[in-house]
Amino acid sequence: MRDTASEVRDTAIRAYRKVRDRARRHGRRIRQRWRTATPQQRQTVRVTAGAAGLGLVVAVTAVATSGPWDSGQRTAERSWAAARDGRSGGNHTGEGAGAPGAPDVLAALDMDAVRGDPAGGGREAEPTHGPGAAGVPPPSEDALADALEPLMKDGDLGKLRAVSVVDAATGRKLYAKKPHKAVTPASTVKLATAVAALSARGAEHRIETRTVRGTGESSDEIVLVGGGDPTLSRGALDDLARDTARKLRTGQDGKDGKDGKDGKGGKGGKGGKGGKVSVRYDTSLYGGPVRHSIGTNDNLAPVSPLMVDEARLGDPPDSGDEEPAHGPAPRSSDPAEDAAEHFADALGEHGVDVEGDPEETKAPGRTQKLASHRSVPLSALVERMLTYSDNDIAEALARQTALAAGEPASFKGAGKAVRHRLDKLGVPVKGAHFADGSGLDRGDKVTPALLTSLLVRAADPGHADLRPVLTGMPVAHFTGTLGGRYGNDKGKQGAGLVRAKTGTLTGVNTLAGTVVDADGRLLAFAFMTSGTSDGKGAQRSLDSLAAALANCGCRDSPSEG
Repeated sequence: MRDTASEVRDTAIRAYRKVRDRARRHGRRIRQRWRTATPQQRQTVRVTAGAAGLGLVVAVTAVATSGPWDSGQRTAERSWAAARDGRSGGNHTGEGAGAPGAPDVLAALDMDAVRGDPAGGGREAEPTHGPGAAGVPPPSEDALADALEPLMKDGDLGKLRAVSVVDAATGRKLYAKKPHKAVTPASTVKLATAVAALSARGAEHRIETRTVRGTGESSDEIVLVGGGDPTLSRGALDDLARDTARKLRTGQDGKDGKDGKDGKGGKGGKGGKGGKVSVRYDTSLYGGPVRHSIGTNDNLAPVSPLMVDEARLGDPPDSGDEEPAHGPAPRSSDPAEDAAEHFADALGEHGVDVEGDPEETKAPGRTQKLASHRSVPLSALVERMLTYSDNDIAEALARQTALAAGEPASFKGAGKAVRHRLDKLGVPVKGAHFADGSGLDRGDKVTPALLTSLLVRAADPGHADLRPVLTGMPVAHFTGTLGGRYGNDKGKQGAGLVRAKTGTLTGVNTLAGTVVDADGRLLAFAFMTSGTSDGKGAQRSLDSLAAALANCGCRDSPSEG
């Protein structure tokens, strides 16, 4: 039979455990509330605590200056009280009134030792956290889990949910759910397209559209050679026609009627037989099918190395517009032929006698270069592609990667070249497949870990050429495909702080980008889900996940944050 002392001891242990567990639960709740509090709410707590501390200091100072004190009583009052019949004095409890043998509740604190000991956190203490960007500590994995786990249960997300969140400065994994699961990325695959093209061609590379003239029997043919610039505008093509007409008038060597090579320029330098020229166009730079697997679609023109204004039909965009034309629009069924016809008309306006309609050909081996137009730098093309999720630019950039690698500039060749280029960069391409450069093909497969690795590479000072990947992503609630998002309660905490590439197909919703958290740390993330039934609802859920990262203090407790 157990004695009374054992029962008392067991009861005390059980009571202690209950109190301890309750304290832990409350502690977790407090930490989670702190992590999910807005930066403004955290600042309010800090200001309130600071004000309370300042008030305490003021009170202590006031008390000290009104002293001196002894045993909780001013000495002046003690002297006054002692003079009154000995009824009171400094020793209110009398000699020996303390509990015998009872130790002090708190031992005396040696403040000098604390200030000098780094472990004590005094004036000379060093930060106890690991290295971080600009002194900001690395985020806590537990804190991110507390912030994201409840949101990951949102019913608007599809059955498949794959996530990767990493520290952009170090690449360290902070939160992950199926990070190596290859899933359909939709337009977030454009991040891979961008990194591959910038790595292969360089940020300053420009795509050239040129005109050449045949020699000998072909001297009356002016060939417009497509270089793969989908952003070539009507105005730029007019300028190219003007420069070509000028070259025809002056000849290569600057003398009228001479071409500078065989001297067989026609009268007035306008061409061959009878002073007339014919316009031809060359699209041989690209191979394979020109139509995407989705067929005719307002989201993408037939993929040709020669087109004007992305083959958009209707009035050209106003040159004074702040934003380029973007989004779905009816497209030409033969972009190259339309561009050649516009060029021929412009040549005629500049005084060149053009005979017949343009015809497709391949430029002869021996030609005289007449004029050229160069696109904006590749860095600007990447930024425009990412900001507006431009499918035409994406397919062009994928083919630039193929051309740099010596692969056929086709869907298949571009996919092979992109994968090879990313593999050379050291990012995890296992399971990845690139059926196109735009993400319209459901055959595309990438992992969340690949997307965040690409963003980490782009943030690496050693890969400065990749920086347009970061600067081109839309800003939440302000630009591009995120301009109309992050305005509701779920996402507003991420407005202005999240930069991300969106991805949307029927049943597929993805979001990958960077975010500055509440501590000022840059995080890279990829949220991918498929099997969604409410596209808008899924977008809001993804936005809330990214906003939670922006709002997360990423510390383990309020005392640390």
